[in-house]
Amino acid sequence: MGLTGMLLLLLAAILGVTSAVTDIKITGHWEGGFNGQFCITLTEELHGWKAHLVFDHEVKSLQVSTADIVETRDNNKEFILKNKDWNKDEQAGQQLCVNFMGTTDGNVDMRGTVFIENIHGSATSSPTQQPPITQPTQQPVQTQQPVTSGPVTSAPVTSAGQTQAPVQTGSSTAKYDYRKALGLSILFYDAQRSGKLPANNPIPWRGDSALGDKGDNGEDLTGGWYDAGDHVKFSLPMSSSAFILAWGLSVWKDGYTAAGQLDQMYDMLRWPLDYFLRCWIPSKEEYYIQVGDGGPDHAYWGRPEDMTMARPAFKLTASKPGSDVSAETAAAFAMGSVVFKDKDPAFSAKLLDAAKTLYDFAKKYQGIYSNSVNQAAGYYRSSHFKDELCTGSAVLYKVTGEAKYLADAKSFNTDEVPWGYSWDDTKIGCQLLLFEVTKDASYSKQVEAFMTSWMAGGAVPYSPCGLAVRDKWGTLRYATNTAFIALMAAHDGINSKAYQQWAEGEIDYVLGDNPKHMSYQIGFGSSYPRSPHHRASSCPDRPAKCDWSAFSSSSPNPQLLKGAMVGGPDATDSYVDKRDDYVKNEVACDYNAGFQSSLAALVSLDASKMLPPAPAAKC
Repeated sequence: MGLTGMLLLLLAAILGVTSAVTDIKITGHWEGGFNGQFCITLTEELHGWKAHLVFDHEVKSLQVSTADIVETRDNNKEFILKNKDWNKDEQAGQQLCVNFMGTTDGNVDMRGTVFIENIHGSATSSPTQQPPITQPTQQPVQTQQPVTSGPVTSAPVTSAGQTQAPVQTGSSTAKYDYRKALGLSILFYDAQRSGKLPANNPIPWRGDSALGDKGDNGEDLTGGWYDAGDHVKFSLPMSSSAFILAWGLSVWKDGYTAAGQLDQMYDMLRWPLDYFLRCWIPSKEEYYIQVGDGGPDHAYWGRPEDMTMARPAFKLTASKPGSDVSAETAAAFAMGSVVFKDKDPAFSAKLLDAAKTLYDFAKKYQGIYSNSVNQAAGYYRSSHFKDELCTGSAVLYKVTGEAKYLADAKSFNTDEVPWGYSWDDTKIGCQLLLFEVTKDASYSKQVEAFMTSWMAGGAVPYSPCGLAVRDKWGTLRYATNTAFIALMAAHDGINSKAYQQWAEGEIDYVLGDNPKHMSYQIGFGSSYPRSPHHRASSCPDRPAKCDWSAFSSSSPNPQLLKGAMVGGPDATDSYVDKRDDYVKNEVACDYNAGFQSSLAALVSLDASKMLPPAPAAKC
C-alpha cells in the first residue's frame, strides 16, 4: 500500500469508520483528462453510502453519473461521493461500481484510491464487468481510440446458447446489458451526422461533409442526420426520430444517467434540433424539409465526405403545405424544450418559440408534404397529416398548458386503432399523450386497444421465435417502436407489468433471444451484422478509393457502424447478413429511435430495481 492508502486508513480511523481501501482503475487518459472506475464487492447491506475518492494529482473537474459529489478536499484531490436515490440500497455479495471522468492540467498519469465509509469490503480494481461506453466531451479527435472491426466485448454464452453482453453492475437483474446497448445507439446517431463535426466527434472514420448545403436564398442548411445508408436529409423521419428520442429522455433521464450517457445524449439530440431551427424561417413562412435528391444520391456509393453531386433543397410554403412534417417537427421542438429546460434555458426557450410558430404554420396551411414536394414521395410518402397535428398540439398543451392546444389535439384524434407507430403513423403517440395530460379513461382504452392488437393473440402475427412482425421492411423498427409505446404506457400506469414484460421480450429478441443467438444491434455482444447497407461504413480508410466495388464486396464493412440496429429478420426469423439486402440489412435514424428510448426505459427500471423478470426466449 502506498502513502496515499496509509493516509486514507489514518483518515478512516480519525473519522471512526472502517472500510477496505483499494486502488482505482484508470481506464484511459489523454491530454487534459482521464476516465476511471472502481468496483467494491460488498460484505454487508448498504442503505445509503459515501465513497472517498482520493487522487495523487489535482483534478480540475470530475463527472460522475451514478453518484453525487457532496464535498471536495485537499485542493481537489479528494472527492466525497454520495449515492443516488436509485442505488442507495445494495445487497451483500454485490459489486458497487462507479465510473468517472476527470479533467486535469496536461497529460497526467493519474493514480488514486477509494474507500466506502462504515463498511468492511473486498475491493478490486479489475471488475469483470465492462464500463459503459463514454466519450469525453472535450477530447480531441486525434486522441480517440480507433474503432476496430472486431467485437466490442467478449460476451459469455448463456445456457440457451445466445451471446450475451455482460450486465453492467452486480445489482442488475437485466438479462442483457441495456446500458451498453444504449451507449452504442447514441454512437450510431453520431455516425449519421452531416455538416461540420465537433472536436469531440467519437467516430474516427467520419469527417466534415455537405458543408455547402444551402437554401434558395443562401440559407445555411448544414447539419442534421443523414437518413439511412444514403446521404439525403429527410425531415419527416428525422423529426419523428428526434421527437421519440426527446420524449424518452424527458421520462427516463435517470436511465441515461445510470448508463453514464446523459451528456452524450444531450449532444446527440441537439444536432437535429439545431438543424431544424436553421430550416424553419417563420418570417417568410418557409420550412425546408429535404436536402439532397434521392435519385442522384442513390446513384452514388461512397463517403459523404467525398460527395460532389448537387444537393438541392426543398421547402414548404403557404402554397405548398406539409402539415405532417411541420407538426412533427413542432412536436420535436416542444419536447426538446422540455429536456433542455435545465440544461440550456436559452436554447429551450428558442425551441418552444419555434414549436409554436411552426405548429401554427402546419395548422394554417393543411396538406400532405409529399404532395407538395415530389422528390420526397418516392422515399417517404405520407399517408395523412391529422395524426401529426394531433401529436404536435398534444405536446404543446403538455408544455404550455394553453387550452387551445388541447382542443386541437382532441379534434385531430381518431377512434381508429392504429396500424403501428412510425414516422407515417403517430396516432397512438397522440392518444397516449392525451391520456397523460387528461387522465381520461377513454384515451387509456385507446392505448389498450392498440396494445391488445400487438400482443399475443392480437392482429399482429409473430415469428416462430417471438418477434411481432407488422411489416417485412424493417421488422425490428416496428416491434421496438411498439415496445417504446408499451413502456411509456406502463410508465403512465396502464397495465404496467404486462406491458413492461412484453416490451422487454421484444428488445431481448433484438439483442440475442432469436434463433441465430446474435444481436441485431451492431457492436453488441460478440455476434452481430458486419455488412449493413450503409455507404460510409462500407468504405475503407481514406484516402483509399470508395465506389460501387465496396457495395459489391463480399467482405465485412471496413468500419464498424457501432450501435445501428438493422432492419431485421423476416416473419420466419430468417436473416442473412448481406449488404445488398436493404430490406433486412439497411439501417436508419427512425429504426433506432424507439429502440433507444426503450433501452433508456429498461435501464431506468433496472437501476430502480423495478425491472420485471425477462420472458423466456422462445428459441
